[in-house]
Amino acid sequence: MIQDSLIVKQRHERFIKKICETEIVIGLESKEGFATSSSNNYEDEVDNPIQMICFWSEKALAKACVKDGWSNYTPTEIPLSEFLENWCVGMNNDGLLIGTNFDQNMFGHETEPFDLILEIITELKNTDKKLDLQKFEGIEDLEKQVKEL
Repeated sequence: MIQDSLIVKQRHERFIKKICETEIVIGLESKEGFATSSSNNYEDEVDNPIQMICFWSEKALAKACVKDGWSNYTPTEIPLSEFLENWCVGMNNDGLLIGTNFDQNMFGHETEPFDLILEIITELKNTDKKLDLQKFEGIEDLEKQVKEL
């Protein structure tokens, strides 16, 4: 079990590094919308699993999950700035979690959207990467507002 959690953590760290490098996040989309799943780790106040949307850092990783209930989904690119400003903020407001780099067995890292924003901002700062945002004055403004909430 420790090995499994280490693998999940390593895949999550690769997710952060890769999306900051490429400025692209991959989701699985169909006519019904984006692929959702239930959390394995988090429950709401009445013990129901919290819903989450999974994202990947590479199309090949997302494609590996296109099976069973997700067989009609296709990998879709989301610009990192849009992911941060619209997806993460919106998912936080909707009470959803984010799954990163899940494997074909639906095993992956689960996180709160605002926690993920802060991890991404840390990586962007560490690599001196600038990101053009539409709704915030920059990543420092986004970081400040997320921390205030």
